[in-house]
Amino acid sequence: MAKKTYNEKLHSADALPKIEDLSGQPEAVKRYGGAKMLIAAPMQYNEIMSQIPEGKVITMDRVRAKLAQQAGADFTCPLTAGIFVNICAQASGERAENKISGNTIPEDAIPWWRTLKTKGELNEKYPGGIDAQKLLLAVEGHTVIQRGKRYFVQDYEKHLAEL
Repeated sequence: MAKKTYNEKLHSADALPKIEDLSGQPEAVKRYGGAKMLIAAPMQYNEIMSQIPEGKVITMDRVRAKLAQQAGADFTCPLTAGIFVNICAQASGERAENKISGNTIPEDAIPWWRTLKTKGELNEKYPGGIDAQKLLLAVEGHTVIQRGKRYFVQDYEKHLAEL
């Protein structure tokens, strides 16, 4: 069986989105502040990520909160969120590789580099790793700073997009 491309993964939602009831897991309810956990579909993340305008950024926790609110859930699964955001970024990278001619970015590419981890941290799993994300953010006027081995957008809070 051939390995799926990221674009195939992006479009294969199976039975998603769905809301899981975690009321029988008091530790999870306490940790996340509720029992209704949304497992969103990859395309739901892709839709939000595609709407972040140039010069703005968004953090994963804000994306997750927006999706949970839209679905009437208490929170969104953090594990699948990280996986699906990476799928969105990689799928966009695949489309770009297949369609770039000259310096033209394909219309269906999404600005994945504008979606940061919580607290404004860059994501090493994105296409091209930290270096690519740093470059794309710098082109849009953001300053990236290093703290230890990790990289962050300086004053990211001032550049948050409204959802």
